[in-house]
Amino acid sequence: MKKREKLVEQLAKSGICAICKGTKMLCGKKECPLLVRYYSLLRKKGAMKREIYGSSPPGVFVGRYGYPKVNVGPLIPPEIGNTEYMDIPETWLDMDIHNFVDMRTSLIRGMKKVDVHAARDPDYFLIDLQELSMSEKHVDTETIFERLPRGRVIIGSEVQPYGPTAPIKKMDHGNVKVNPRLERVYYDELKAEDAIIKLYNEGVRISLIQKSFSMGTMGIERKIVPTRWSITAVDDTISKRLVARVKENPIIDESMVFVSHKMGNLFAVIFLPRAWSYELVEAWYPGTLWNPYGTRIFMVSSHEYYEGRREYAEIGGCYYAARLAVSEKLLDIGKQAMVIVLREAQPDYLMPVGVWHVRENVRNAIHGKSRVFQEEKGAIEYALSLFHIPRRYWFEGSHLLRDLKHQRRLEDFEIR
Repeated sequence: MKKREKLVEQLAKSGICAICKGTKMLCGKKECPLLVRYYSLLRKKGAMKREIYGSSPPGVFVGRYGYPKVNVGPLIPPEIGNTEYMDIPETWLDMDIHNFVDMRTSLIRGMKKVDVHAARDPDYFLIDLQELSMSEKHVDTETIFERLPRGRVIIGSEVQPYGPTAPIKKMDHGNVKVNPRLERVYYDELKAEDAIIKLYNEGVRISLIQKSFSMGTMGIERKIVPTRWSITAVDDTISKRLVARVKENPIIDESMVFVSHKMGNLFAVIFLPRAWSYELVEAWYPGTLWNPYGTRIFMVSSHEYYEGRREYAEIGGCYYAARLAVSEKLLDIGKQAMVIVLREAQPDYLMPVGVWHVRENVRNAIHGKSRVFQEEKGAIEYALSLFHIPRRYWFEGSHLLRDLKHQRRLEDFEIR
């Protein structure tokens, strides 16, 4: 135990944990040493049963290990009734994090190994899961497992937690009321990207599009997509399309700052009167989840200029979730801007809850009242004053803030 504790401390001090967030295994280990602790604390108490009868929210989950042969299956709580709230991230932002974890870890995950290409010719099991993924109402489901559900609680920076798991022996469910918009897309011969955009434009919520896309219900060449990848793929696809439209709009006239403080995270969203560029910057205190033994604040960021970016963002799926939210706002007001999103993860942020909370935190900020400034400097100084972390760390960690500090535009010079 002392050796493990020492290893955890060494890794955390290196700063690698804030970049990895338990998903990339940058330390070379098979599992995250930090999350092992949480797994032991979050295992559901009480005896599990091999047969579960409950109302799926509905929820489905697609794993990524062993790709292209992955585990797929439903998420089912051992309770009957209106459980839809358990799988709608858009409604979770005001929840107490302890209540949130209790809710999500009550979902038992059934598993069955399938090939991702099986979506092209699905069997009855996959058809049932596809129907679940396209439903907005809870579905009463009876599941018989091959063994007692057990194992660690799955948590990660990009997916919502869920509870114990077990291989499925048999699954039966009641009537499913499929969302008609998703059903039409299922039978249309649309490319997956076009299907995602069509559903978004028709007002289907993001989380439902992500879940349905994951189960291979969209596209000409159907394919099952791991849940973690589907979340980012949908956020990226929609936000790219929105940003392209944002660039056609005039630049905003004044600087604005929006703020949200939910679930142990403080967000400041800065709009500056410049052509489109975007950055997400995260700061982790010593003693927080991904910087538990650090002696200094650790910063990580990803950005893009007007031309966009080709490589996957270093900061992970949060980058695309926040980009979607800010592009929605800019399109709504008919403007473009330089956007800098600053996130301070605070000590009461106990564990990762999924990228949904970044998207919804940023949405919450920009749907609120903004603080308006005539000068960029005033907006930046105000935003930085909101945080406990000193301003110099933000300038050290942000590419766009450093650009603003060291570069001058043509209009900054007086023409004589």
